Amino acid sequence: MTSTVPASLTRTAEGSALDAVLLDMDGTLVDTEGFWWDAEVEVFKALGHVLDETWRDVVVGGPMTRSATFLIEATGAAITLAELTVLLNDTFEDRIGRGVPLMPGATRLLTELAAHEVPTALVSASHRRIIDRVLASLGPEYFSLTVAGDEVPRTKPHPDPYLLAARGLGADPARCAVIEDTATGVAAAEAAGCRVVAVPSVAPIAPAAGRIVVGSLEEVDLVFLRGMMTQGH
Repeated sequence: MTSTVPASLTRTAEGSALDAVLLDMDGTLVDTEGFWWDAEVEVFKALGHVLDETWRDVVVGGPMTRSATFLIEATGAAITLAELTVLLNDTFEDRIGRGVPLMPGATRLLTELAAHEVPTALVSASHRRIIDRVLASLGPEYFSLTVAGDEVPRTKPHPDPYLLAARGLGADPARCAVIEDTATGVAAAEAAGCRVVAVPSVAPIAPAAGRIVVGSLEEVDLVFLRGMMTQGH
């Protein structure tokens, strides 16, 4: 975890019910969920296996250990989890090295949060080496803190990453808005006690108490987030 939180940014405007905004990375801010699947397909093809397209919904949004373990068991590939993790990270890093497309509305939202000095964290199941590469495209200056999947004992769908991010920002999880694109990430945020904006990227996510589902980040701005925090569960 890295943190550069100025003391002046540990709270938003006086009277606001919003302490901080915590954002997922892959599929939420950057259009890379397809990159991960393409990397998995490429790696397993080299190992002599063809991945079933229906497995895509199983592996999306989760920690690499879960996704990689599932794919090893599903294919019977003769490779260890440690070896596969290295191959997947290398292949994915090669793909993002060619450029990372941002999701519609991502830059506008991050710019608005920064302009209003809203403490903002990037919370991803991806490993630190991947986050740091993507940050070069996203803009590291937008985030007071970043949390990687290989920096917590338990990553998504467990609440640990979001609890760590909230604590690092000096924020109450119940006063944090989380933006996520997968059911795994939504589960982690809700287990941490956060309010959630779901922007589904691959698989649908149903609305629920304390959760709003939108079609795009273009529907989300600071007024929207603050309004969501004042609504009852």
